[in-house]
Amino acid sequence: MSQCSYCRQRKGKRPCPALEGSICAQCCGEHRIVRVSCPEDCPYLETGSDYQQKRLSSQFMPVRREFYRQLGELGGEKAVALYNLIEVVTFSYFQRRRDGQDAEIIAAIQALRRTLSPLHVPAAPMPVFAEHLKKEYETFKKQNPQQIADGSQAPEVLDRAIQFVSDFSGTGFQSQRFLSGLIGYVKAYHPDIAAHLGKQHEPGHIVLPGQSFSPPPMPEPHVHGPGCEHHH
Repeated sequence: MSQCSYCRQRKGKRPCPALEGSICAQCCGEHRIVRVSCPEDCPYLETGSDYQQKRLSSQFMPVRREFYRQLGELGGEKAVALYNLIEVVTFSYFQRRRDGQDAEIIAAIQALRRTLSPLHVPAAPMPVFAEHLKKEYETFKKQNPQQIADGSQAPEVLDRAIQFVSDFSGTGFQSQRFLSGLIGYVKAYHPDIAAHLGKQHEPGHIVLPGQSFSPPPMPEPHVHGPGCEHHH
């Protein structure tokens, strides 16, 4: 069996068209897209992405629920709506892009924060996704001015969103951990919304099908007492 064309240490067990040789499973999993220019038709690309998304979705769900709880305490429904919009736009934009990186999400939220800050100073031209997120926010706010955090509240919400994305993303170079967790979560727990957003391609017109994918409220703990139907 040939040597891995990437690490030159382990045995290459998978054919890698990008490296024109074999690659070990570990290098394929860690470096696909990020450091290896994988062709779109590579069979390991799709299966690897799906696996990562499913694995991370279960880790993402509880920390996301806690973050939504904190946002609700901070600023109520308007604060929650702002971050929910970020998730919707992020999912819609990146769900078919395997080369997306968490750094793009963080940069976009930072750029939106700068534009909403009362001390806003014009900066260099925005990255593509940052400009896209800004347009979506402006469109949503124009159509629903009373439903989303504005300039007085938004900076703090966005600061917390930046921290949340950064914490889940971790310190890995060119990490996709947050993106994989979010996309996997929406596909696993809100498949109808995932399908709905998958059909929308026109900027500035993201509309949810009568619902959001905010976490459902935690069930109230059951207390045994008078009228309880449980039998002892």
